[in-house]
Amino acid sequence: MFTANAAWLVCAAMAFNLTRATGVIASNRHGRARTATIRAQLIHVPARIANHARKWRLHLPTHWPWQTA
Repeated sequence: MFTANAAWLVCAAMAFNLTRATGVIASNRHGRARTATIRAQLIHVPARIANHARKWRLHLPTHWPWQTA
């Protein structure tokens, strides 16, 4: 039972660190943002990934509020 709890703790720590790294890479403003802000503005993006002519493209929404950031 303690091994399972330790595994969950490691997974939570990795998720937190990856979220913080994503915020730092995204912009200076997101580098100091809270986890909920990073999740709402960067992770929950309704985007579509397409492969066209051997190039990957990310199609973002046209009226996405943080498109310029």
